[in-house]
Amino acid sequence: MRLILYSKPGCHLCEGLQEKLEHIQNLDLELEVRDITTRDDWFQAYQYEIPVLFWVREERESGVRSQKLKEDAEKKAAGSGQRAEGEMGEQGDKGTRGEEIQSSKFIPISRVSPRASVQQLERILRSYLEGDRE
Repeated sequence: MRLILYSKPGCHLCEGLQEKLEHIQNLDLELEVRDITTRDDWFQAYQYEIPVLFWVREERESGVRSQKLKEDAEKKAAGSGQRAEGEMGEQGDKGTRGEEIQSSKFIPISRVSPRASVQQLERILRSYLEGDRE
């Protein structure tokens, strides 16, 4: 399970969540911590919300469908002034028409209480994997 944690130095809530995520043993987690102070767009988006956690769900789709979704996301983002990343995510290599390609979808994880235990956090993440939440 690939996770992205938007954080900033000195944020005790961010550090606490990161520590709990690192202590989860029963899930295969890949954690990427993004410091919002390194990019203005991240800072503007998350300065009052951190810690913010996203699950990067990898999907396989046909090249035709994936290209259509990407175009739709780019049009929507252009109209709203936002980036398409949250809509469609990162894409792998494009193949010939109809070929399977990899795409990612960023799913926000509901805010976790700072009092939540490692076991509670693991249950929350597992519920996303099992499709209980989207």
